[in-house]
Formats: sequence, structure tokens, C-alpha cells
Amino acid sequence: MATPANRTFDDVVLDHVGFYVSDLAETGRWWTDSFGFSVYAKGDATVALGSNQIHLVLTEPGEDHPGNAYLAKHGDGVFDIALRTADATAAYEEAVARGATSIAPPTRDGDLITATVQGFGDVNHTFVQRAAAAADDALPGLRPVPVGTGPSTYSLGEVDHFAVCVEAGTLDATVEFYQRVLDFELIFVERVEVGTQAMTTKVVQSQSGSVTFTLIEPDVSRDPGHIDGFLKDHDGAGVQHIAFTTDNVVAAVEAVQNNGVEFLGAPDMYYRLLPERVELVRYTVDELKQFSVLVDEDHDGQLYQIFAKSVHPRNTIFMELIERLGARTFGSGNIASLYEAVELERQRGGPEAAGESAAA
Repeated sequence: MATPANRTFDDVVLDHVGFYVSDLAETGRWWTDSFGFSVYAKGDATVALGSNQIHLVLTEPGEDHPGNAYLAKHGDGVFDIALRTADATAAYEEAVARGATSIAPPTRDGDLITATVQGFGDVNHTFVQRAAAAADDALPGLRPVPVGTGPSTYSLGEVDHFAVCVEAGTLDATVEFYQRVLDFELIFVERVEVGTQAMTTKVVQSQSGSVTFTLIEPDVSRDPGHIDGFLKDHDGAGVQHIAFTTDNVVAAVEAVQNNGVEFLGAPDMYYRLLPERVELVRYTVDELKQFSVLVDEDHDGQLYQIFAKSVHPRNTIFMELIERLGARTFGSGNIASLYEAVELERQRGGPEAAGESAAA
């Protein structure tokens, strides 16, 4: 993709991820208990929590709140992937001029300016601008609270990418939207066929490299699989999973498992064949097998991934842990392995069959 003549979106990075939730207290506890996140700000029916550069903002809609329509349609989920920029007004005006739908015009709240446009499905993008004097994670209506610290054997650093399921026939238009409106670049394309099912993945990334969307479209000419299932159960396009980075995936998985999080498994054959496919840079085959961690590589290095089971009552959104050792994109082997693992879990019946409680 050619370098854009207008540089409005060059500095755009991920600011925070907004969730609508039906039970703020329960969901907040799930995040803190499961992933060790800390609450750093609160507002009326809103809690902000996270770790390092991960910032999640949970909102339980009150009466007459527009978020109630989202919950009725989708259940708990991501409604806003907010983008930090030096000039929110300019970003909003440029995005709208390029064809984005306006959700909320620029509004000033003290040292902050925010403005919102529509992204994919019912997910929006709020541009966030902070004055130099504002706290790095300040948001309108939120009060900072003391953040406790304690020893940790692992660290979750930032959001690596969002996996987004889009309806059949809309993948190319979604890619074109992000290229045209926000100057994202197409960095990876993969078609995956597993048995009688198939899907196409296209990955787009912001100019800064901070925001990455793995866009996934099912092939409806083939048998339906878990991408079709997500679109049906979520009732439209949406965030299927969020990947959090770690500098030690084995330690992170062990710690999160000890917190009660369950992960998707991988067959023994995957690890028996692994030495023939990849020369491991870090960890042993036995370590990866013990924790069901997948490994793949691109031209720049290796990546290690593992996917948590969904605890959503609709068996939709779930989380991923990822460690990158130089790799910048995604290996095709892991994409196929993830597809197979999620499909197997879906066929088993998801969280309800496993007796898991809803939280995400």
C-alpha cells in the first residue's frame, strides 16, 4: 500500500477496549481473579482495569442507556476499540470525510477530547486526545483509584491483536474500509481449509503497528463451522478474541491456569510432528505440550500462542496469550490448529456443557 499523502492517522495507537457487560461486579472480578488485572479507575457503572499497556473499560448500561440494545443483541462484548491520537478532532473529521459514519462529534471534557465513528458491526472507534497535563489513562467520567502491586511470575504487556469475525461477502469491503478511512495496511492473507470447512483471513494494521485486526470470513459454500457459529450466536460481526502479549508464555499460562482459566488443548500428534516443522528458539517440546502452547514462525521469527476457552454464555468471545520472538505476522500452521481446536470445543457444547460460569 502506498504511503498516504495525509498523515492524520500515522500516530494512532490503541487507547483502550470498551466492553458492555450485564453484571459489572461479576465481570470485573473475573478479569482481576483470572488474569491478574488491576482496577485503576471507576465511574458510575464503569470500571477501568488492566495491566501495563492493556486498558479495558467495562460499562454496565443503566436504564435508557444505548448499551442495552447491544447487550440484547450480542450479550457481553466489545463495543469500542478506542484509538489514541494527538488530534481527535482532525482524526474524526478526516475519517468522516473518507466515508466513516459519525457516532459522536468531538467533545471536550477537561483535558480530554473524544469523538467517535463506527467501525465494523456494532463496534465503534473513539478517538481519544489528552492534554500534556492529563494522566496517560484518564477518561471522561472516571476517577483514579490506588492500584495495588504484588509479586508476579508473569506479565501481560499489551493487546497484540483483535480477531474479528465478519459476515460472508463483507471481508474485502471491511479491509477496504480500514485502508481507505484509517490508512491501515493489509499485512497478511490466508485461506484455511479444515475438512469440509473453510475460512479466509486478512490482517490489517495501523500505520504505527499498534492496532491489528485479524479479519475472518467463513466460506458459506462449505459446511458451517465455528466462524459461522460465532456470527449466529453473536448476531453479527464482532470481536471473536483478544490476544494479550507476554514475555514468557509458559509462566503466564501456568499462572493463569492456577487462577482457574481453562485453555483449548492440542492433539499429541501436533507435538510429535513439531520438531519436523519448526526448530524451537525457546522452550522444549515437552514444555509446550504440557501447557498446549502452539508455535509457528514467519520470516522474522517465531511466535507462541494459546487460546482460552470461552466462558461467555453464548460461547462467543475468548482470550489468547501470545509471545513473539521476532515474528511480526502469523504462521498459517497456528491458524489451522486454532480453527480445529475451537471447532472441537464448539462441537463439545462450549461452556454450558463444561459447566463453566459466564464472565467475559
